[in-house]
Amino acid sequence: MPDLISHYFTGLSEEQLAQFDQLYPLYSFWNAQINVISRKDIDELYERHILHSLGIAKFCTFKPGEKVLDVGTGGGFPGIPLAILFPETQFHLVDSIGKKIKVVTEIAKALGLKNVIATHARAEQINDKYHFIVSRAVTRLADFYPWIKGKFEKTSLNSIPNGILYLKGGDLSEEIKESKLKAELYPLSAYFDEAFFETKYVVYIPQ
Repeated sequence: MPDLISHYFTGLSEEQLAQFDQLYPLYSFWNAQINVISRKDIDELYERHILHSLGIAKFCTFKPGEKVLDVGTGGGFPGIPLAILFPETQFHLVDSIGKKIKVVTEIAKALGLKNVIATHARAEQINDKYHFIVSRAVTRLADFYPWIKGKFEKTSLNSIPNGILYLKGGDLSEEIKESKLKAELYPLSAYFDEAFFETKYVVYIPQ
């Protein structure tokens, strides 16, 4: 199944291919003990979780030295796949549920990811600053934004201004209007052919 990843992301190193390859056995093992992915979804891990997470990378290439906060990471999405893809970028994965962070920590350790730290905390409790904040549909944007307001680095290292990269699906017009945020929508169907991505977006909110 990592063929699905290498199909859309060419030029991966042997180490990166091996790390993507390890994700299925690792998540199968940990999911049997601590449910971080729905049982029916584990067979669709590469499409619905890993490739979906990597949709952010089709829009934004993280640079060496950038810091990225993953809010409500759950089992490590989108943070873990992105950390494999961008080994020179620092990723901080945060979740308010301790057992999920345990899974993230164990998986990052098993993969040998030196660019990942995982913290059991709510986003509001994090005091550091980041170039980008990523998340995968943890809540409505109007509720999400107050959690992370003021957590952005002033200096930018990227061709894209620092901001939020939010993975979400469906009709988002009402939600964006409610949030009063300047959001740009990028359909994942422009990057990936699978039917799953037809209604999925990267929502970019520059800061």
